[in-house]
Amino acid sequence: MPFDIGEFRVAAKANRITFMSGISKNDVAHLAKLARIDIPEDQLGHYANQLDAILDAVAQVAKVATDDVPAMSHPVPMTNVFREDIPGESLAPGVAVAGAPAVEDGRFRVPRILDED
Repeated sequence: MPFDIGEFRVAAKANRITFMSGISKNDVAHLAKLARIDIPEDQLGHYANQLDAILDAVAQVAKVATDDVPAMSHPVPMTNVFREDIPGESLAPGVAVAGAPAVEDGRFRVPRILDED
C-alpha cells in the first residue's frame, strides 16, 4: 500500500520498494517534528538533500535482482567454534598484580565508581 509524505511517495510491491520524487523542506520539518528533533529553518534544505541522496541509494539497492538470492544475516557463513574447556597454567596472584598501580589484599585496587557499599 503506497503512502505519501508531502511530495515523497513510497510504494511497496511484491517485496520491492519504489521511491518517487524528492524530499521537500516541509517533509524534513514534518519528520523532524515527529522525531522531536529541533532543526533550524536554514538547515532544512541541507537535510532534504541528504535524505534525497539516502533514498536514491536505497532505490538503487532495491533495483538489484535478488529473486534467486536467499536472505541472510551475514555475507559469509557463520559457524560457532567450540573447544574443550581445559584448565591450563595461569599466573600466580602475586605475579598478576605485580605491575598494578594499586593492590589491596592481593587484588587490583580500582577507583570506586558506584556509591553503593
